[in-house]
Amino acid sequence: MSRYFTPEHEWIEVDGEVGTVGITDYAQGQLGDVVFVDVPVEGRELSKGDEAATVESVKAASDVYTPASGTVLEGNAALADTPDLVNTDPEGEGWFFKLTLSDPTELEELMDEAAYEAFVAKL
Repeated sequence: MSRYFTPEHEWIEVDGEVGTVGITDYAQGQLGDVVFVDVPVEGRELSKGDEAATVESVKAASDVYTPASGTVLEGNAALADTPDLVNTDPEGEGWFFKLTLSDPTELEELMDEAAYEAFVAKL
């Protein structure tokens, strides 16, 4: 599995043709305590950069953009009852949605983990 990152602090972990998307630990730290997450519905077609989900915290509401194009396989239903998973495990159980990738070459435009860490270090 490979993991890629966007400058907007989304991550996508790719396993074959399926990508799992969430926000990074840095992003959840900036948001503060997450109180609500709206994830996309199964079957929704997304193009890279589309607004795919919304995350609300005690500080602010933010949009989550899809790092790659594809069709949503599922949204993380657990976030409806326990949105704080985004805070406690943002790059694991706090994932937002999974999609079938329609153009895997889009991933080449994203950062790998080392490049993302260097990017965050400059913020």
